[in-house]
Amino acid sequence: MRPEQSIPSTDLAAWLRALPALTGTAPPLDLETIPAEPETLFRIWIADAADAHVPEPHAATLATVDAEGVPDARTLILKGVDGHGWAFAGPRSSRKGAQLAAAPAAALGFWWQPVVRAVRVRGIVREATPEESAADLAARSGAARDGIAPGDWVLWRIIASRVEFWQGSADRNHTRIVYDRIEDGWRRTMTGASAGASEHDTEEQG
Repeated sequence: MRPEQSIPSTDLAAWLRALPALTGTAPPLDLETIPAEPETLFRIWIADAADAHVPEPHAATLATVDAEGVPDARTLILKGVDGHGWAFAGPRSSRKGAQLAAAPAAALGFWWQPVVRAVRVRGIVREATPEESAADLAARSGAARDGIAPGDWVLWRIIASRVEFWQGSADRNHTRIVYDRIEDGWRRTMTGASAGASEHDTEEQG
């Protein structure tokens, strides 16, 4: 947009309010088949996003805080999800690395507009082993490895304490599937149109 086409600040709120929202098409969602672990459901949902041609479905926003508690966020690429955690990587010498060293906790957010789905993850952060970090660096292209000092590349994992899966609905009765970590696994709470529970929760433990 050229400067002469920019939106006046006085009109921005009205312009934003007029933009369409929830314009995607959500896939069918059968809550009777929801898995007991969030990692399994995530693999299903990211595959659905890829099948729907969502651009870069593995891109996510990572939120951290610094030593003073001031939040920060950036977009990065998810490296993997398994029983060990939700993996991402970067230089230890980066702002992200400094913030994780000072406050080892983070939140991760995915937004897949064409399928009206989002995923939110939060928990403590732990470093992978030096061998795992070195293997992740070695898997990058030569150009991507340029300028990385020895030992500076780190693979981190979020050990999730809460994972929320959100599916939008045009009537705003959105479906939420929330996994909260408990001592012996996960507690699932499902609300919204697909859960058939607009005013109460459906809880399961597994």
